[in-house]
Amino acid sequence: MHEETTILLIEVGALLFLLGLLGRLGRRIGLSPIPLYLLAGLVFGHGGVLPLTASEEFFAVGAEIGVILLLVMLGLEYSAGELVGNLRSAAPAGLIDGVFNALPGAAFAFLLGWDWVAAIVLAGITWVSSSGVIAKVLADLGRLGNRETPVVLSVLVIEDLAMALYLPLLTAVLAGTGLLGGGIALGVAVGTVVLVLVVAIRYGHLISAALSAKDPEALLLGVLGLTLLVAGIAAKLQVSAAVGAFLVGIALSGPVAHHATEMLSPLRDLFAAVFFVFFGLVTDPRDIPPVLLPALALAVVTMGTKTLTGYLAARRVGIKEPGRWRAGLALVPRGEFSIVIAGLAVAAGSVEPKLAALATAYVLITVVTGPMLARLPDFAWFKVWLRQRAVAQRAEPLVTTD
Repeated sequence: MHEETTILLIEVGALLFLLGLLGRLGRRIGLSPIPLYLLAGLVFGHGGVLPLTASEEFFAVGAEIGVILLLVMLGLEYSAGELVGNLRSAAPAGLIDGVFNALPGAAFAFLLGWDWVAAIVLAGITWVSSSGVIAKVLADLGRLGNRETPVVLSVLVIEDLAMALYLPLLTAVLAGTGLLGGGIALGVAVGTVVLVLVVAIRYGHLISAALSAKDPEALLLGVLGLTLLVAGIAAKLQVSAAVGAFLVGIALSGPVAHHATEMLSPLRDLFAAVFFVFFGLVTDPRDIPPVLLPALALAVVTMGTKTLTGYLAARRVGIKEPGRWRAGLALVPRGEFSIVIAGLAVAAGSVEPKLAALATAYVLITVVTGPMLARLPDFAWFKVWLRQRAVAQRAEPLVTTD
């Protein structure tokens, strides 16, 4: 065995074992393990206490697979009909989401004296929530079957579909290709999303029929292979791989979806942990202190606007008060898309140099704080506050006129 392979096995094995211990610790103290995974990545990443070198490429690929598995598992929870219905009903919430959360990012960039290109980039960073983090949080808290979860999912899907249009346009803007290049990129993105969505809705039953639920090995290989294939094609066409993976989950139904969920769950947990660790590995802790205060201010504002987005979206469909808060607080974390957007800007080399560090600090704040805030509605004192608020609202005197 080559020396490099030996070091790779040692690093990967040691880190995965540590993640297992951290996951157990988090659950014993009633905390989502996500913040612990991120902190582990910071410790062993660039500029950390004990940087890992041989395993970074492994964790980079594993992180991509982790996001894809998180999204296909979310898709398996819902049928194509439910998706279309939720998208129609959640369109106003998607509009509110964009206005409430993209505009603060753009305004903040102008306040810092940055140009309009940086403002477009920062608007995208603050707009889109982390589907990967939120999917993991909902699974950890046992909320996948809650009434407000379809509302959360609808907002996430609208964001992911919006990113399928935003990312090609952003790439064109950063490259300076002008309106023609941006229009071509947008056309390809729209066509791909519509094509995959039509196939998922109209021919999903044929895809399910091609995969046998009675043969676990064939089913696992088939579903995993199909998911990675569609996600890869979507990414190649400049469309979100996450959107492609989600639509594969939507396309599967019946016993195939049920058994695929059971078999993919352990893989999802493994690669989701790898995703969060990799996020920490590629972040240099030394870049964070200079931009920490601006990032904290931006995070406080946009955590509030994102909570309001989910609250209003849940209220609009008749969800009761506790569910509204659960929906709003669940949407707080930003993650994979925000980092992708910042990465595109940095690679282009034509934006504010501090943007990457600010984006990293911002995402870390929201992704560490978000899972903690998501637990608030489960605390007894929060439930007491909600009951007192409901009683006070019912006790308000009616205004009458003579």
